[in-house]
Amino acid sequence: MDDSLSRDARLALDLALTVRHDDHGGVADDLAEPTGLTAWVRAHPDVLPGSEAYVADDLALIAVRDLRAAVRALFARAVRPAEPSPADAARLLPVPEAVARLNAAAARTPTVPVLAWPDGADPVVRQEPQGGRPELTAVLAGAAIAFLASPDRQRLRACHAPRCVRYFLKEHPRQEWCKASCGNRARVARHHERHKKSA
Repeated sequence: MDDSLSRDARLALDLALTVRHDDHGGVADDLAEPTGLTAWVRAHPDVLPGSEAYVADDLALIAVRDLRAAVRALFARAVRPAEPSPADAARLLPVPEAVARLNAAAARTPTVPVLAWPDGADPVVRQEPQGGRPELTAVLAGAAIAFLASPDRQRLRACHAPRCVRYFLKEHPRQEWCKASCGNRARVARHHERHKKSA
């Protein structure tokens, strides 16, 4: 993933991209089992505090999958009037429900303002979790909210290459697909379609 992305954009996109093409014409879910969630969290040590010791259970898996459904529904809204990812098109949550689910998850960790005022610098206020480490879904929801409210949301697109179900951030004006391999598949599919019509 692009190193220039904000922490929030990267985390929100990475969560959405746990639904992916399985290389056999179907859709794979990296969060199908608690072990998948454990592996996914541990792969994000730079953005998820305490991830190296994280072990998911069934309740955490359900909570994160519910949150992911809300994030993907809001991603689908963000890419309008374009079509959403084909993985979501038939099963999107209604937007009000997705917003409520996202806000409820973000509220699971109350925060308090903490003042830092180093010598020779202006005071800075940070929001820190009250009572220790924040709940995983609260961190993920906070990242999704920050991303969806940021200017980066305007660059969000759904890849419509054959068999792709990914969302991506458009990096340049002519970018139509999430990866070069998706562009190649789309061009091959268009070529076959043209020849089929002319035959």
